[in-house]
Amino acid sequence: MSQDGHQTSAESWGTGRAVARIPRVRGGGTHRSGQGAFGNMCRGGRMFAPTKTYRRWHRHINVNQRRYAIVSAIAASGVPALVTSKGHLIGEVPEFPLVVSEKIEEYNKTKQAVIFLRRIKAWNDVQKVYKSQRFRAGKGKMRNRRRIQRRGPLIVYGHDKGIRKAFRNIPGVDLMNVNKMNLLKLAPGGHVGRFVIWTKSAFEKLDALYGTWRKESKLKKDYNLPSPKMANTDLKKVIRRVKKLNPLKNTRAMLKLNPYAAVTKRVAILTAGQRLLKSDEISEKSKTTKSLLMRRKKQILAAKAAKPKVSKPKVAKAPKKSTPATKAVKVEKVPAKK
Repeated sequence: MSQDGHQTSAESWGTGRAVARIPRVRGGGTHRSGQGAFGNMCRGGRMFAPTKTYRRWHRHINVNQRRYAIVSAIAASGVPALVTSKGHLIGEVPEFPLVVSEKIEEYNKTKQAVIFLRRIKAWNDVQKVYKSQRFRAGKGKMRNRRRIQRRGPLIVYGHDKGIRKAFRNIPGVDLMNVNKMNLLKLAPGGHVGRFVIWTKSAFEKLDALYGTWRKESKLKKDYNLPSPKMANTDLKKVIRRVKKLNPLKNTRAMLKLNPYAAVTKRVAILTAGQRLLKSDEISEKSKTTKSLLMRRKKQILAAKAAKPKVSKPKVAKAPKKSTPATKAVKVEKVPAKK
C-alpha cells in the first residue's frame, strides 16, 4: 500500500529540459500532470524524514523505583533550602512544610483562592509567575506553545469539593490529588524542591500511602520507605562537629599528643643546619683547591710562553753518492759438445 504523499505515479524528466529534476506526475489533459510530486517542497508531497509509527514513546520503569522517586521528591519539598534554591519565594511563609485546614477543599471561587494565598503569604510566589510570563524563543511559537512562565506553588488535597475550580485560573498554581501523586508536578524537570501546600487530610494520608521508618505501607503491598544514605540526619551536629586534625601535618595537634615533639623538631632543624654548614665548608675547600690548581696551571703556561725560542744550528747534509750505471754484458752461448 502506498504511503501518504506517494499516491501517484511520478518520475523525474531528467536533465536537458531547463526544469528541476523533481519527480513529476505523468500524463496530460489536466493541471496535475507535469506538477512536482513526492518531495517535501511539493504540494501534496510527503514530509521530510517522517516520524515513524514504531517510535518508543513510553519507557518502562520499575514500580519500586517510581515510588522511590516520588518519596524523595516529597521529602525534598519539606527542606526550605532546596525549595529556595528552586526560586520559590517562601521567606514570609509562617511554617514549613505548610499544612492548611481542609476548608480550602470547599472553595469554588478564584476570589476565595486569592484571599487564601495572600493570608498564608504565598502570593509572592504567584506574583513571580506573573512577572515571568513571556514568549518562547524558537520554533515552539509556531507549535501551540507560544508563552512560557515559571512554576508556582503546588496544592495537594485529599478530596475535591470544588478546590480545582477555585485554583485552576491562577497562573503557575498546580493541583494534585494525594491518591494520584504525579512526579512531574512534584519535581518539574527532574529537579526536586517544589513549594507544596498540603491540606490536613492529604498530609495525614502520607503515612498510610508510603509508611513510616518503622511501619510498612498500608495501601501499597510490601512497600517500605528506603533507608537514608546519611547515617546521622542531625545536620547541625555534622556541621558543628569537632574536626579531627592529622598530627603529622598539624603542629598544634601533635603538641597536644606529645609536648616533647617541639624539642625533637628543633634538634632536627639544628642538626640539619650544621650539616649544611659542613657541606658548605667542604665545598668551599674543594673550590679553593680547584682555583689554586687552575692558577698554578696558568702560571706554568705563562712561564713557558715567556721563554725565548733557541734556534738549533743547521747541519749540512752529505751529498748522496751516485751509483754507476750497470753495463750490459753480452753473454755468448757456447755450443754444446756432441
